[in-house]
Amino acid sequence: MITTVLPTYNRAPMAFVKGECSWLTAEDGSRYLDLGAGIAVNSLGHANPALVAALTEQAGQLWHVSNLYRIPQQEKLAEMLVDKTFADTVFFTNSGTEACELAIKMARKYHFDNDMADRIEIIAFEGAFHGRSTGAIAAAGSEKMVKGFGPLMPGFKQLKWGDHDAIRAAITTRTCAVMIEPVQGEGGIRVVPDQCLKGLRDLCDETGTLLIFDEVQCGVGRTGKLFAHEWAGVYPDIMMVAKGIGGGFPLGAVLATENAASGMGAGTHGSTYGGNPLGCAVGAKVMEIIADDAFLDAVSRKAAQFRQGLEGLVASHPTVFEAVRGQGLILGLKCKAANTDIVKAAYAEHLLTVPAADNVLRLLPALNIPEDDITEALARLDRTALRIEAA
Repeated sequence: MITTVLPTYNRAPMAFVKGECSWLTAEDGSRYLDLGAGIAVNSLGHANPALVAALTEQAGQLWHVSNLYRIPQQEKLAEMLVDKTFADTVFFTNSGTEACELAIKMARKYHFDNDMADRIEIIAFEGAFHGRSTGAIAAAGSEKMVKGFGPLMPGFKQLKWGDHDAIRAAITTRTCAVMIEPVQGEGGIRVVPDQCLKGLRDLCDETGTLLIFDEVQCGVGRTGKLFAHEWAGVYPDIMMVAKGIGGGFPLGAVLATENAASGMGAGTHGSTYGGNPLGCAVGAKVMEIIADDAFLDAVSRKAAQFRQGLEGLVASHPTVFEAVRGQGLILGLKCKAANTDIVKAAYAEHLLTVPAADNVLRLLPALNIPEDDITEALARLDRTALRIEAA
């Protein structure tokens, strides 16, 4: 008999009733150290006082009016994002999946309006994850996501990750855009090297192809820069953002240059809830905190502490862990033991982690995690590895 909640998730056997920074309290009162942060969503931890205050203040004034009218909170957040990034304009969504849908439409509309209606093909990469709408799964193309869902949206090519020659060969007169995550999350915490992003930017400029970065998981301070592509010193034409931008409130966005967005006039896209006053009030507070240089420097310091400890774990438990991956506080342990077994063993140590592809254990703590909690997390990971070794 089917459950009242559609059984599309393989849920862990615990439920949480309260959170505070990097800690979650379960129904039975036990506390768990959270290294998943809602899959990189709770960028400033659970129940962050500044975000609670921003949400509460806005909730007492106005929740929703729809995009039939100006929304000052939306305009404020858009201005903050434009001021801190490559972008000239922003469209707000509720999720990364919705951001992907708009990025696809925007890129194709750009070429259509420039008398190149045949340029509709988008190049994406093996291991990518761009969401679960029909367009997003067509972009990623993995069998796990597309099997059984009928004809896919046409117009996508998937290439092997890291094959530079294949990218150049794949771009034709029908190519509209290249879509890539600077750091793959679901795909196994794989970082695209700076020189590769630079080469990709040059190739797109050379061929008139738009470059789309998906920073839904790796953006908003997670790498120690506001956005991951900044490390390479190159910029996209279109960027998808979500997860951390709302700090736990459902919020996403598409950022774009004026040129890339030139085809998106009135009536070409819309959202009932996107950019609502509640979400944008919280998003503005998130940006105010995370975009500060001192905060980003602290992320890098904590990341260095965490990575050093993880390298030690790999050396201490060579039958459990193989290598450390990632950048900033989007980190992964490439495992020799099954990553799902390690996730389950960590529950016994009251530690929450997230599995990823390529047998990787994802570690995505709150960006403001205290250093003492990093030390505690490493100790619990060590005890988790001992459990695996003893099994």
